Amino acid sequence: MARGGFSDKLKGVVSRTKGEVKDQVGNATDDSRLQNEGKFDKTKGKFQKTIGKLKRGS
Repeated sequence: MARGGFSDKLKGVVSRTKGEVKDQVGNATDDSRLQNEGKFDKTKGKFQKTIGKLKRGS
């Protein structure tokens, strides 16, 4: 089960990073759709990280 926790935490980091890039590119290009996708991905990443922590018990 600890391995699944690590996997979820890693997915969370990837989602948050991808979301940050989308948000910044959307901001630079004035693309509100891309900004919203980025914000969604960042939120998804935070959720995945939390799930990973719960699975690992830390």
